[in-house]
Amino acid sequence: MSSPAHPALRPSTAAAVRAGGRGTSAAPPYGLPAAAPHEEPHPIPETAGVASAALRIGCSREGLARARSFTRDILSVWSLGHRCDDATLVITELAANAATHAAPRCAGAPDVRLGFRLEPAHLLLTVSDPDDHPPVPVLRGGSALEEHGRGLRIVEALSEAWGWTPTPPAGKTVWARLSTRPPT
Repeated sequence: MSSPAHPALRPSTAAAVRAGGRGTSAAPPYGLPAAAPHEEPHPIPETAGVASAALRIGCSREGLARARSFTRDILSVWSLGHRCDDATLVITELAANAATHAAPRCAGAPDVRLGFRLEPAHLLLTVSDPDDHPPVPVLRGGSALEEHGRGLRIVEALSEAWGWTPTPPAGKTVWARLSTRPPT
């Protein structure tokens, strides 16, 4: 059975996972193949979650504020205060991308669904929206002062891996995996 934060996954034919980031090896997670073009989906890594939480937000400033507050609260409950800043920034970037790009393409006022899954050594963050278009990272090179286009580069820098998968019957889920280990 699927839930908003943990959708049923379709089999993947190619990977769209970004490996790397601070303090990580170049190897993709869970035996996944190396990164491929972002046009191809890749399922959310499957592991037995220890704890999980979910939240629906509207595509608005208030929704993004709720996302940040909820992220800080959940990580506090899970004793992951040391990951709070990075996780809050990642979830905000993913939610803002969904609100910015999915809302105009979808009828009505679409909801964005946030998911949090605590695993023994990782925190998995997911953002689902009703838009079928894949996330498109901005190519390297633009000015660091540009207002838009850095979101997925920030996600890539702060997470061990990230990717996306279609969400049946329509939409997609973008995910990012962060280590739960305290900084050394």
